[in-house]
Amino acid sequence: MREGETRKVQVTGKSSYIVSIPKRWVEELGLKPKDEVMIVRQGISSIQIMPKRIIKQQQRDATIHVGSKSSVDSVLRDIISLYLLGYNIINIRAEQGRLAPELKKVVKESARRLLMGTEVTADSMDNITIQVLLNVMELSIDHALKRMLLLTKSMLKEALVALNEANAELAREVIAGDDEVDRFSFYIVRQLNIAVENEYLLADMGLSKLNHCLDYRLVVKSIERIADHATSIAQQALDNGERIDEETMNRMMSISNEILNVLDESCLALFKMDAYGAKDAIAKAKSIIEREKDLMDGFRYGSDRALYKVRFIADNIRRIAEYVSDIGELVLNMTIEQILTKR
Repeated sequence: MREGETRKVQVTGKSSYIVSIPKRWVEELGLKPKDEVMIVRQGISSIQIMPKRIIKQQQRDATIHVGSKSSVDSVLRDIISLYLLGYNIINIRAEQGRLAPELKKVVKESARRLLMGTEVTADSMDNITIQVLLNVMELSIDHALKRMLLLTKSMLKEALVALNEANAELAREVIAGDDEVDRFSFYIVRQLNIAVENEYLLADMGLSKLNHCLDYRLVVKSIERIADHATSIAQQALDNGERIDEETMNRMMSISNEILNVLDESCLALFKMDAYGAKDAIAKAKSIIEREKDLMDGFRYGSDRALYKVRFIADNIRRIAEYVSDIGELVLNMTIEQILTKR
């Protein structure tokens, strides 16, 4: 199906054109004669065909009832959970009276900042409606993951530059970028959950096998954690205490650049489904981890505060390398059959 099948356009009656659809597709979706399908034009030369009953199934809505004891954090967690589960319409409704102004403010700001493709479509004293307007096929999982990866790499690079230059403004930009990474993370997890429940959407989302969804989820979590560690490093740049000496800083930046290169290799192996590339990335990441330990153990500093800062940053860098290795392991899990079939 994905490779394409040829069909002839035929004429019926005086003005109608018909094209037969693949039998396997019909059988997989359980379509019957007289079932209706939706035809949507996509650009100049393509159309998309979807059964109407499936379109209806995709429209899911839920209502969160806010009582007098409901906290803002609790309501926000509920909204994010429903978004991740694939709900299209989320209503936040007061059980009695009005919604608190602070709650409304946080809900609207959080939807805009964290939940990709959402808009507040209704806003009254006792109700807010958040609707997901982004179609599941508009941004594939791979493309979203690539953008998430680019953001995370930029965060780590800029965090170390901010630390080296004691640049508080750049550090704050890095910290703010963590929300954007979370935004992509939530979106990808939402897509994966939708894919698990609707296997026929896998190919349109850029996935080849249903059992890859869990591995992708763990890859996303690892990238998200790398961004968290970059944020932690950036927060150290806001500390006006003793600066790290130039030699130590250069070593840390050099090792971080190596880690970023291996992160690229791990993710390239994922996008290409390359088992050998994954194995190479794992070996390189583990080598960096060992060298990082040796380098840090060999350093000596004057003040306890400077020692703490260096150890803290070194620990974050080491853990980033471990997450990079984890990504390689996950890719190898998905692609190991390539090696077995070639032996």
